[in-house]
Amino acid sequence: MTRVWGSIWPPFVASLLLLGWLLEVAASSSDSTWTAKHEAGRCALKGQCGKKSFFGGQLPCPDNSAAEVPNEDTRNKLVAICGDKWAKGAICCDGDQIESLSTNLKRAESIISSCPACKENFFNLFCTFTCSPDQSLFVNVTDTQEANTGKLIVTELDTLWSDDYGKGFYNSCKDVKFGVTGGKAMDFIGGGAKNYTKFLKFLGDTKPFGSPFQINFPRPSSGDFTKMTAANPAAKACNDTDEAYRCACVDCPASCPELPTIAERGACHVGALPCLSFAVIIVYGAFLLLLVAAVSGHIAYQKHSKRKSERLQLLQDAALSEDEDEGDDVRHAGMLEKPQGQYWINSYCDAAFKKLGFVCARFPLITIGASVVVVAVLSIGWVNFAVETDPVRLWVSPSSEAATEKQFFDSNFGPFYRAEQAFLVNDTHSSGPGPVLSYDTLAWWFDLENRVQRFRSMKEGVSLESVCFNPTGKACVVQSITGYFGGSFANVDPDTWREELRHCTEQPGSQECLPGFQQPLSKDIILGGWERTDDILDAEALITTWVVNNHPQGSEKEAVAMDWEEMLKNLLQDAQREAKHRGLRLSFSTEISLEQELNKSTNTDAKIVVVSYIIMFLYASLALGSTTLTVNSILHNPANAMVQSKFTLGVIGILIVLMSVSASVGLFSACGIKVTLIIAEVIPFLVLAVGVDNIFLIVHEFERVNLSHPDESVETRVSKALGRMGPSILLSASTETVAFALGAAVGMPAVKNFAAYAAGAVLVNALLQVTMFVAVLSLNQRRVESRRADCFPCVRVGRADTGRHGAQYGYEEEGGLQRFIRKVYAPALLARKVKIAIVVVFLGIFTAGLALLPTVALGLDQRQAFPRDSYLISYFNDLDQYFNTGPPIYFVVKDSDVSERLHQQELCARYSTCHSFSLTNVLEQESKRSDVSYITGSTASWIDDFFTWLNPTNEECCQEHGKTCFAGRDPPWNTTLYGMPTDGEFLHYLSKWLSSPTNEACPFGGAAPYSNALVIHPSSTTNPVPASHFRTSHTPLRSQSDFISAYASARRIASDVSESQNIEVFPYSKFYIFFDQYASIVSLAGTLLGSAVFIIFFLTSLLLGSLATGLVVTVTVIMIVVAVLGTMALVHVSLNAISLVNLVICVGIGVEFCAHIARAFQFPSNTVLAKAPHHLVGRMARGKDARAWASLVNVGGSVFSGITVTKFLGVAVLAWTRSKIFEVYYFRVWLALVVWAAAHALVFLPVALSLVGGEGYIDPESEGSLEDDLNARRYRSLLPDEDVDSDDY
Repeated sequence: MTRVWGSIWPPFVASLLLLGWLLEVAASSSDSTWTAKHEAGRCALKGQCGKKSFFGGQLPCPDNSAAEVPNEDTRNKLVAICGDKWAKGAICCDGDQIESLSTNLKRAESIISSCPACKENFFNLFCTFTCSPDQSLFVNVTDTQEANTGKLIVTELDTLWSDDYGKGFYNSCKDVKFGVTGGKAMDFIGGGAKNYTKFLKFLGDTKPFGSPFQINFPRPSSGDFTKMTAANPAAKACNDTDEAYRCACVDCPASCPELPTIAERGACHVGALPCLSFAVIIVYGAFLLLLVAAVSGHIAYQKHSKRKSERLQLLQDAALSEDEDEGDDVRHAGMLEKPQGQYWINSYCDAAFKKLGFVCARFPLITIGASVVVVAVLSIGWVNFAVETDPVRLWVSPSSEAATEKQFFDSNFGPFYRAEQAFLVNDTHSSGPGPVLSYDTLAWWFDLENRVQRFRSMKEGVSLESVCFNPTGKACVVQSITGYFGGSFANVDPDTWREELRHCTEQPGSQECLPGFQQPLSKDIILGGWERTDDILDAEALITTWVVNNHPQGSEKEAVAMDWEEMLKNLLQDAQREAKHRGLRLSFSTEISLEQELNKSTNTDAKIVVVSYIIMFLYASLALGSTTLTVNSILHNPANAMVQSKFTLGVIGILIVLMSVSASVGLFSACGIKVTLIIAEVIPFLVLAVGVDNIFLIVHEFERVNLSHPDESVETRVSKALGRMGPSILLSASTETVAFALGAAVGMPAVKNFAAYAAGAVLVNALLQVTMFVAVLSLNQRRVESRRADCFPCVRVGRADTGRHGAQYGYEEEGGLQRFIRKVYAPALLARKVKIAIVVVFLGIFTAGLALLPTVALGLDQRQAFPRDSYLISYFNDLDQYFNTGPPIYFVVKDSDVSERLHQQELCARYSTCHSFSLTNVLEQESKRSDVSYITGSTASWIDDFFTWLNPTNEECCQEHGKTCFAGRDPPWNTTLYGMPTDGEFLHYLSKWLSSPTNEACPFGGAAPYSNALVIHPSSTTNPVPASHFRTSHTPLRSQSDFISAYASARRIASDVSESQNIEVFPYSKFYIFFDQYASIVSLAGTLLGSAVFIIFFLTSLLLGSLATGLVVTVTVIMIVVAVLGTMALVHVSLNAISLVNLVICVGIGVEFCAHIARAFQFPSNTVLAKAPHHLVGRMARGKDARAWASLVNVGGSVFSGITVTKFLGVAVLAWTRSKIFEVYYFRVWLALVVWAAAHALVFLPVALSLVGGEGYIDPESEGSLEDDLNARRYRSLLPDEDVDSDDY
């Protein structure tokens, strides 16, 4: 423990404990009591009689004589140090003692002067102990020995002080802060004591280079002290009513004003359930009860009606079954209920698309050429193609508060430091984690850090010294256990290093424990895992942080720093292998690691994404041919396989999708909008989902036209197909484009850029499909009719059939899926009991989704963004487990003229005239409720430490012309701030302070802790200090919720201070820029999705001609999105910018699933409707069931095979990705989207339309002309009987 009392601050304790020098006791025989008389007016010890050894301090003599009146000079000295109450009466000390007492109490004053009550109690105890005329009443000498002078000296004594004074003394000092270190003064004056008995014991214990004799502080109730009376002066409280002794809030919680109570947000619960969850469950429960009651009533009524019918036997011979209400007698009457009117918008769109289809089919080469030229022109913008990888520019709007504040901080205080950090952990053994510290491990770690300092980078040849943060100009800031030993292993004694380490972790401000950059090292930032046993030697992790200067992005200096970091990364990767040989584990991160690993993850994902797209391409290309290429047709004539195949058509359809993506990227790249990784990964998926579905719809409809109008020209047949499907494509494309385009209005670049690219790609894709694809389709049909082989059109297959009259030869005009939907699925789905069950089930799913909404978390765990084998994953795990210090937070004050007294009072805390709700006072109070403020520890207040530096009692701090500043000043330096420098004088001393070093002589210098904390413009006449910051720390933040809450709390605190003090304050921490999105992401998601839903309702109602059908489609899309959100809660997918983009996609894909079925319901094809089962045709007024059945038969197969299966295959491949972010945010969400969208569109939507859908209209392509009627009849005659499950015609 030789280092304990050799520090910069604890010497004053040593000196105070030498107060025994001051007393003299009458000598007596060795077997008698040295303090024989305990009475008022009598001493117990006095004078300075010698030392124990050559190196020891002067010790007092035992002296039980009467107190004496001092001379005037001695009296003046005593009053000067101990106060006016010592101006009269006898005393038990002499002049030499008082001089020693004055010297040592002044050393203590530099630590505790900010709290007058603590200072008064501290001074009063030692002044009373040394000089009280009644000293023998509370002091009893218990042991002596002969000094080197031959005199008897005191070596041990008891001093009796009341419990009330001990408690009051301790309580007045326990919360006093020592500004430079940010620690508590009690750590220095009391060894970190937790109660007054330990505090007094620390003051009295004998220590090397400390107190040379033992002073015991027994409790009055602990022994026989009948002859003694405990000293019991009135201890001053830190919140004393006397302003002269009242301490500032920062040093005395009892003096602090009470901060307003923070209302808990989102605390509405009913039991364990959030209020929203409880409410929707109750509503759904009530719905089920009403449904049960209604069904029961209906059954009862039906039974009553049946009995009545049986008695009357008037209208029918037998009661109808539930699913066969009317029978054959009313079936044909029901057919009269089919749509009769036309909708003018649909008719106009039909005519326009019909004409467009005819032109494109008539001039296919011109159409294809023009399309390619337009896409090529738009793609020229690829020359400006750029990918945005900077997370700041991705997630934060340039105009947002976080972005502008970061810009202000960087431009005024410099970019936040680059941090390189390593963890050495002992957790590789099967028995579990164990202590990491040993002499051998320290030797290796010192060597590793020395290598880090010596090694030079490969390109620039720079070392750590060239790039590190070096505020003192003497040493780099390296936060490591090596700093406790001066950075040299030669200072590590194999026998005493444990004691020295314990000492430094308890008193990091001790001079021998300070690292080269002269700032104390808290044990929490260099050691982890010791909390389990509360023994620092049991630490499971050793932590080192290298702090490197940062520079503007893209600058040459930044490149130099990155080059050195590359060298450090390689060195630490080698060290990982060394650690493994030692049975340890090393994890680390450098500033460049994050971006490198993210790019590595993206490159890995690219392969999976490409495989996913290839599978979708192949499926779409092969599946298109299934409309005409069936098993029976191949068995009938195998040559048909070569002709009827549509592989080339499918490939061209996929190429159109890629062309649309290329055109969109080129267009917006030319506009300067950068591509993001989200766009690169998501847009092709989105456009494939939309484009493939449209291709299937057009091809399937064209095949129906081929069967119903085989004698028409190719152009006419193409025009009829596009005339029917064009408005459907218009509906889906317009709603999707507008919904995506709305996202371009938000500020978040990741969402904004995605919305622009998505809207452009969907629009271009739709245009190419109704022009270029139609032209290719016409060419393909000509190829088929000329019996030319697919993929090899130059080869003619003479034995193949043309397909124009295929039905006449007994070929199936339906595929297996189509036949299943027509004969099995659609009729079963629309049965009355089934419909009721479906409504109940899907409303239950909707209720569950709503109930789960409050449990969707916010955030994005960084570990999910890396490949599964990334070295950063173990680093972030160690960071969470072992690093017990939160991120630093800076409260930046802008445009406040701190040279004026008023603005000084708005910021300070340690002085009596500081405002109650000043910035530093508020931060101190907030740190006491860290569970809601997420702030802990003391605030590094430059203005308080600056004024403390000016205190003339700190004689070695501020000096000018060989004299101490403010010594003899009138008015003198004081805690009221009046007389403190202002205006030009303030700036003069401030500049001097910022260049003042922190050293043993003056621990308050500003160079090391505050060199970058202020912006000074000496020539400014208005505001010479336009910006400064006050640094504190967050609590350890373990989860995304902690980070988000900490950011919100910092915003609240800054806003409250700005409002109450009428100054501009904002918080800044390095992570804020990434979490700013969560301050508004919920409202942003609501706005985006709500706007998109409104657009869907408006456009579907307009283009379908029915508010009811538009509402059904909109509600279905809402249910899809809610189901996906509920799934996100269940599979732990958080809400962030990535998932928000996916939710916007959910809206677009949901519309794509629903729009075609809804339009087929509103404008049913007479050809298809003619095939409706007998029991559906007339069962409902206006034939809604029949139209719902027709919509499924008409486009259900295309929706299932064109989008559901395609997307399912593509998404399934993502399950093999190595990237956690792809697995969580793409695979899980997209799989949920495909499943829920398909279920709602193919199950719930037809049922909802059959129940509450709008009135239908005549499809212009199905008008009742003679030819159409004959074709319809012929088409129906080709079908087998509905009741016979056979394919034989």
